[in-house]
Amino acid sequence: MSYDLAVWEGPRPATAADAAAEYEERMDAMEQELDGPGDPPPPTPGIRGFVEDALAQYPELTENSGPECPWASAPLIGEATGDLIYFPMTFSGAEYARDVIAEIAHAHGLVCYDPQVERLLPDQRAPSASSIAEAADQAMDDQVEAQGAPGQRRGWLARLLGRD
Repeated sequence: MSYDLAVWEGPRPATAADAAAEYEERMDAMEQELDGPGDPPPPTPGIRGFVEDALAQYPELTENSGPECPWASAPLIGEATGDLIYFPMTFSGAEYARDVIAEIAHAHGLVCYDPQVERLLPDQRAPSASSIAEAADQAMDDQVEAQGAPGQRRGWLARLLGRD
């Protein structure tokens, strides 16, 4: 499980519903690009600049990364396709980095969309990443308990779901 964000070039949608529709269209287009023949388009300069600034704030994920690294994949630029980047973060990383990353995107004139809460970011009214992480954690605990293994989430599954 990861906490994902989408950042793209273009005008900021007027409403969250408009953003959700554009997000779906862009994700479908990205999937077609990735599944099609040839290589997907390289990141645009705007997306590349965003990634550079995000990595200046939070280091790239490596085998030696600690909790200061919110990314769940590397290299981050590898998640970009043309004028869109869709990237995963750890839930614990999203708790401290989501809103900072949204501000970086905003500073670059890019759109930042959070599909977990179906909102454009930055948005002071958006549910916190912490509350989303807590809900996901509870859902996982409920699922593990429903499968007859209460209390077994700690250990390997906890490590799988995030670095703490």
